[in-house]
Amino acid sequence: MRGPIAPPQVPLAASRAEAFADLVQDSVERLERHWPQLADIDFLVLEVPRLDGPGQVWNDEAVPLGGTIASREGRPARVIVYRRPVEIRTKGRDERAALVHEIVVEQVAELLGLTPETVDPRYGED
Repeated sequence: MRGPIAPPQVPLAASRAEAFADLVQDSVERLERHWPQLADIDFLVLEVPRLDGPGQVWNDEAVPLGGTIASREGRPARVIVYRRPVEIRTKGRDERAALVHEIVVEQVAELLGLTPETVDPRYGED
């Protein structure tokens, strides 16, 4: 018998990329309750960061987990979370969810010019 093991509406059927995107969305929704201006920011998940210049290298401790792009020319600001570096640094879903939330909070704080603790008072407690 060929076909999916579970129907599409069951979490088992979600790909790793979809499950990761859901973690980012959950984090954004938690923050939007207190920061409605987040509706004006695009949140993106990319597989890996790219090297921007020749000779630029990363080691295990310098690979970015997230980043921001300021708004310009009618484009909204963007928060980016890099899936593969986060997955490599976490062991399970709960640990991954906590790290994703920490990254989202840090990047939102950078865009808003605030401290992460101001954006989420529970920042760093996990």
